[in-house]
Amino acid sequence: SVVLEEISMRDDDPSDLVHEHFARAMLGESPLGRSILGTSENISNLTRRSIHGFYRRFYTPDRLVVAVAGNIDHATVVRLVRKAFAKGGVALEGDTTPFAAPRSKVKVSRAGGYAKFDKVTEQANIVIGAAGLDRNDDRRYQMSVLNAALGGGMSSRLFQEVREKRGLVYSVYSFGQSFADTGVIGVYAGCQPKRLPAVQEVVAQVLSDVAEHGITQAELDKAIGQVSGGLVLGLEDTSSRMSRIARAEMNNGWVPSVSQVLDE
Repeated sequence: SVVLEEISMRDDDPSDLVHEHFARAMLGESPLGRSILGTSENISNLTRRSIHGFYRRFYTPDRLVVAVAGNIDHATVVRLVRKAFAKGGVALEGDTTPFAAPRSKVKVSRAGGYAKFDKVTEQANIVIGAAGLDRNDDRRYQMSVLNAALGGGMSSRLFQEVREKRGLVYSVYSFGQSFADTGVIGVYAGCQPKRLPAVQEVVAQVLSDVAEHGITQAELDKAIGQVSGGLVLGLEDTSSRMSRIARAEMNNGWVPSVSQVLDE
């Protein structure tokens, strides 16, 4: 069972809260299973000294990636970065080495289980999930396409079957989260409490059908187009380009080209 904290002001959004309880049920007391926001007690007890100490300990050059995108000159950027670090008392010399993100061993619950949290609201929120893929798994590209076809938009299987055809939910979608050493996949739905049993039944039927028969060719083509198009459109913004190369460097130690990702 999952030990649930006493609800507080930070728990006012049940659609967020259900994901926190799902993460805890799947990932336990590991860092990944903890609330991103933290507990009310921890937040209240924070001091300037503790925050500054965390900064000094973890925000060090060997743990940082500097990413730049736009109309820039590489040599100029490197010079400015070195100058900024030098001003802070850190000398950056020689060639940089690939960033190596720290890894831990997180065990995902595979035994199955059920976590329930009761609160009087107008909407019931449910997450059905399982162990997924880590971010280095070669199947992550297939997962992104499957996620789009299953519950990644208004044309997805879940949206059509649960919301459009039956009108059972306010919101329904699938998701996949990949971390350094593990991952989770799941389906979220929000509905009127009295409709929850019907929602569970239809979602289970959709998942079973996809598991047994797969997705159709039309769904596959549409999902590939959706994922590829979203990637390309996102590159129109320099901030997105900057974030993309930073994530790739931190996660992989190298930056794949856009064409490589589209091919995959």
